[in-house]
This record gives sequence, C-alpha cells and structure tokens, in this order.
Amino acid sequence: MGRPAAPQVPAPRTRPPYAYASYVALGDSFTEGLDDRRADGSFRGWADRVADELAALTPGFRYANLAVRGRRLAHVRDQQLPSAEQMRPALVTVSAGGNDLLGFSCDVPEVTRGVHDLLARLVATGATVVAFTAFNPAGRLPLGRRLAVRAAAYNAALLASAVELGVLVVDLWDLPGLYDDRMWALDRLHLSPEGHALVARAVLRMLGAADAGPLAGPAAGDVRRPWLSARRADVHWTRTYLAPWLSRQLRGRSAGDLLDPKLPQLTVVPPPTTDRAPHARAGGVLPGPVRP
Repeated sequence: MGRPAAPQVPAPRTRPPYAYASYVALGDSFTEGLDDRRADGSFRGWADRVADELAALTPGFRYANLAVRGRRLAHVRDQQLPSAEQMRPALVTVSAGGNDLLGFSCDVPEVTRGVHDLLARLVATGATVVAFTAFNPAGRLPLGRRLAVRAAAYNAALLASAVELGVLVVDLWDLPGLYDDRMWALDRLHLSPEGHALVARAVLRMLGAADAGPLAGPAAGDVRRPWLSARRADVHWTRTYLAPWLSRQLRGRSAGDLLDPKLPQLTVVPPPTTDRAPHARAGGVLPGPVRP
C-alpha cells in the first residue's frame, strides 16, 4: 500500500551547530525498548542506544526516558509531556498514537490533531524535536491492510505537522531494512535488538551522523511467506500474543499498568568505556557549542 500525497519528510541535518547536552524520550513500548533485552532482563531499545552515542560527544550528557508500554496519546500528553516541558532538554524524541491506531476503533483525525498539539508544545520549549511515522503493518499483522489505512492517514497528517512546526521525522514506513523479519520480535509488534539498532542508526543519521551505519535492506512493502507456513504462524501468534492483548483491551487494561518510566529524571550518561568508536563520533555529528 502506498502513502497518500503528503509533504516530504524533512531532510536530515548534515552539520548540526551544537552537540546535545540533554535528551528526553517520550512514548510507548517502541521507545521504552521492547523487545531489546539486556543480559539482566531490562529493556534497552533504540532511545538508550542513541543516548549512549550522544553521551560520547558531550561530557555530562543527561538523558531521561519517560516512555511506558501501552500508553496512548492522551497518556503521553498528560503524564509525560509536562515533565518534558519542565526539564527543557536540548533534544526530544516522541512517538505517540500507535496504540490508538491499534485500538478497536480509532478517530484518526482526532489523534492527528492531538499529535500536532503535542508537537507544538514540545517545539515551544526550544528543543530539537524528532517524531516518527507509523510503520506499514500490511502483510505483518492479521488485518494489517485495514490498519495500514489508518497508519497511512496518520503519517500524512504527521508529515504535514512536521513541515509546519519544524519537526524532524524518522520515516519508519519507508525505512529500508525494517521489513526484514529479523528486525521484529516474535509478537510482530515490537522490534528485535537488530530492529532497535536500525532505528537508532536512522535517528542518529537524522541528527547529522554521516557514519551512523547502514539503513539499506529489503524494500518496504508486504511481507510474503508460503501460505501454509504463514497460517501456522498466524495461529501461534493469535494464541500466544493476540488473545492476551484482546483480553486486556476488553478489560480496559494495558501491559503498562502500574509501571513507571524506566528513567524518569535527567540522568548523566557516562561515555562509552570500550575502545569502539561510537557511530556519532565517527560521523558528522561533531562536538561544538553545547546547548544546555
């Protein structure tokens, strides 16, 4: 399924005027880091990976991750946005509305108006703001084509808001490599460690890292498997992942109920202690005047 006509994705920065002294990540399970587990069982994810790279550029770099799995747009607006406004970081990433799009019913225009207002408030803090389009679920999820209609409409409105407000956008719908099965966890909704690493590279490239790493891979589009294999996989997925999700939805519950953000306050991230050269340091994001 193609995308409706919409403004172009804002171009990546090629020579940012400053390094980022602080970064706050807002959102849901995508930003919390499911399903990119560390050895201790905690979730890392693309946002933590980006923070690690940015910490290599700026001594005393601080990072907060307010994202919690299952959160809808209203939760991000009411529970996370005020904290971000108070912290006033130099950089904010936000991914909100995905769980609204997955709901039994969804008023897409209402969601996109809410996203526009959310982005406007973040831009008003003076931060560099990075947002994300929805990925294309067609061929990956049962009823994925129906969900793709919602996602395409959401993306068109998000891109228009980004152009109007000066927000950078990482375009997951058209991100090369994202539609490789290795990029996804078994639940088909969350990214694997490889998928989170890919998104982290895309974010760093948007911020100006010329050597953030490859984004190339299979072209975006439907993921096709042999019919019988696909049906068996669908049955397993329905029993293991969809049924519990439906049960929570019917009870008005979320996987994130009673969970707090994993990093609710701006916290100093130590620079890498290994000998590897961080993607950001190796590329075009150069230390310069630091914005608090």
